[in-house]
Amino acid sequence: MSSIVILALFVLFLRMFRVVPMRVLAVKERLGKFKGVLKPGFHFLVPFIDRIAYMHDSREQVIDIPKQRCITRDNVEVDVDGVVYLKVVDAYKASYGISDYVAAVISLAQTTMRSEIGKLNLDDTFREREKINDKIVQEIDKASEPWGIKFIRYEIRTIEPSANMLNTMEKQMEAERQKRAEITLAQGEKQARINVSEGQKQAAINLSEGEKQRRINEAEGRSTEIRLIAEATARGLRRIAEAISKPGGAAAVKMRIVEQFLEEFGKVLAQAKVSVVPTRIAELQAYFQGLSTLVPTGATPPPAENINPQQNIQQGKGRNK
Repeated sequence: MSSIVILALFVLFLRMFRVVPMRVLAVKERLGKFKGVLKPGFHFLVPFIDRIAYMHDSREQVIDIPKQRCITRDNVEVDVDGVVYLKVVDAYKASYGISDYVAAVISLAQTTMRSEIGKLNLDDTFREREKINDKIVQEIDKASEPWGIKFIRYEIRTIEPSANMLNTMEKQMEAERQKRAEITLAQGEKQARINVSEGQKQAAINLSEGEKQRRINEAEGRSTEIRLIAEATARGLRRIAEAISKPGGAAAVKMRIVEQFLEEFGKVLAQAKVSVVPTRIAELQAYFQGLSTLVPTGATPPPAENINPQQNIQQGKGRNK
């Protein structure tokens, strides 16, 4: 009998004292009415009057959102699943505001995700995951405010199109890659042709510049040659003029001219079969033969009109005998 009493007292003691763990929020009811939220620590309960009605985890919770089929704006079926991170911030609302906030969160996340996916094209669902996540968190957070739950973030885990759609996407990607390859090859060929034409253009410019410089150099060379010849000729003419101005210079010039004439005329006669000697040539020859014998060195020769050519010729013949 005593053991039964001891056991009863022990059970009563357990009902009177309760230890709440650090990570738990405990909701106390007195006679079926909300009395308060017990914080972590040691608490006293009136037996058969007070009781712990609900206990909630105060840590951040991770809830998996099952995979579901959604339809995008361009009528493509995709399977989408995700993960929700939430935390209980009000134990009273979490206990009395909703019967099962976990099931409510899963349903609300799925419906919101279907709604957001339906607003986007298939390509946008892959590019704008962050926007979809933020939008789902905002919508769920507003709807779950009476539940005493704070949504921290939502993450889309996978987006899987149907098998037919995957096949179509692979063909599309292959065509896109082929298109980019052809564009790249075309651009490379275009650039190659541009480079070749630029090279030919530069080569033609270089050749023309070289030809231009060659002609300039030749022209400068010819001008220098002409200038040097002109200067030399001028110096020669000045010396000839100085020599002519001296006594006997004019006669020497005439004699030199006649000698050159006779030399050239002799060349012509040497190549000709018939020789015809003008009478003027004989007169000039007689004149200069007599000039060489009669005119002393440094004396001015007499005019050609005053000399008898026949006499000079006879004198020359006499000397020859």
